[in-house]
Amino acid sequence: MSGFDPDAEVRVRQLNDVEWEVLHAFTYRDTSGAYNVPVGQRTDFASVPRVFIWLLPRYGRYTLSAILHDHLWRDLVAAGELTYRDADRLFRQALGSQAVPVLRRWLMWAAVRWAALRKPGGTVGWLRDAPLVLLVSLLAAPVVLPPAAVVFVALAVFYLAELVVWMSGRLVRRSSRDVPRPVLSWWT
Repeated sequence: MSGFDPDAEVRVRQLNDVEWEVLHAFTYRDTSGAYNVPVGQRTDFASVPRVFIWLLPRYGRYTLSAILHDHLWRDLVAAGELTYRDADRLFRQALGSQAVPVLRRWLMWAAVRWAALRKPGGTVGWLRDAPLVLLVSLLAAPVVLPPAAVVFVALAVFYLAELVVWMSGRLVRRSSRDVPRPVLSWWT
């Protein structure tokens, strides 16, 4: 039987603005084995770039799967026990076990396959998935990219507004060093 154990639940403690720590271990099983996410596992939930959060929030029905995927990438792939390709396949299957809708599941899978290209060893087996990744990406692009472009522009304008306010504050209070400078980040 594939899926998360019945007692699997998301219980976490916030560590900083983007990272959380798992407080309750859980297990995902499939035909290839059992994958135990330990207490103390760090996660950022779904690693969705800010410009796409309107479509895929960082957490939701798929949060257990996202935490599992962080464990697979950070621990099992790093230890050489899995490839990124296998980890991403398990992620897609876990999403299915959580009844994540089919289009969202495949879009999330394609996104992690693209992200694997930036990782050392992430290209291993990538070409086998490339046709499907490209198909999903091309089908999603007309729906996803126009709103993402609007969000990108809005984030840039807001960042500039924050920067102007910050610089004005610095000029008014030249001695004040405790006002943090705005951080431009499309990924957090």
